[in-house]
Amino acid sequence: MPFPILCTPFIVQSEIISILQPNEIVTASFCSKKVERLLKGHYQRRKPLEWRLFMTDRDSSADVIIETSKDDREGIPVIAAEDFSELDKSIHIPRESDRYEITFHTERSLPVIYFKDRVMAAKWVVEYVTDLFNLDIYGIEIDNEGIWAIDWINGQDKMLKCFDWNGDEATMDYVLRNTRASEQYTLAGTVSDNYRFEGKLVPGNHFLIYSDGHWVTLDNLMNFDFASIVVTGCRLSVPDLYAFIGHWLNGGSPRLTFLRLHFDNQLDFEHFEDQLEVVERDIAGEYRVWGWYRS
Repeated sequence: MPFPILCTPFIVQSEIISILQPNEIVTASFCSKKVERLLKGHYQRRKPLEWRLFMTDRDSSADVIIETSKDDREGIPVIAAEDFSELDKSIHIPRESDRYEITFHTERSLPVIYFKDRVMAAKWVVEYVTDLFNLDIYGIEIDNEGIWAIDWINGQDKMLKCFDWNGDEATMDYVLRNTRASEQYTLAGTVSDNYRFEGKLVPGNHFLIYSDGHWVTLDNLMNFDFASIVVTGCRLSVPDLYAFIGHWLNGGSPRLTFLRLHFDNQLDFEHFEDQLEVVERDIAGEYRVWGWYRS
């Protein structure tokens, strides 16, 4: 027999809601409009400040994922969006609209929304969850098919905290020119050896290229405005690197405090310390290197 949560005292309701996982809360919100209003009212009063809401749109499927703490790197998928062509009506959830269908995915333990337009479905699930939990979208993780989300977020006059892209050269230039993320950019896509970028990125705190970073030139590096930069597959020459060090020592890239370049080829750094003007001191200590990624 279902537990009559709507008939319980307010304090008991709050305690019950507080022990539910995000995917359980989203699923429960589809039980009835009264339950949805109850849950929405709870989070209007008690905004889950540690929670981070991400949207992923990869491989023609969109999910909303919530990280419940800074230590929760995997996150909990709470709802998914699909095209009508993927509709499985085996477990149907009643709805009050002819525009979409809802089913419950038993293996993933979450509701799935189906629209005739998959992008519309993705927007719908993000808006539903942000409204339910009183949260802004924290980050997006997309491939080529998900670049619609960049204009959608920008059109709401909001800035992401984190942006993760894994596509190819067809959308790379658009991504670099139009994405705005205040905390972190992560690029893991593939581009040709001839690809070059001549624009400027919106400043952020951290910029990570996990593959195919050969496109990064000396001019790119000097124009990046980040506190930390990691480039994998770097092909800068030794003279380029020394030129950047000189630029930095003379006050260029003033926000940069951490730079890591993983080179494609073996380079000779015999006089590297001379370029840095290193002065030896009798000082030892432990220093923490910043690092973050979502698997």
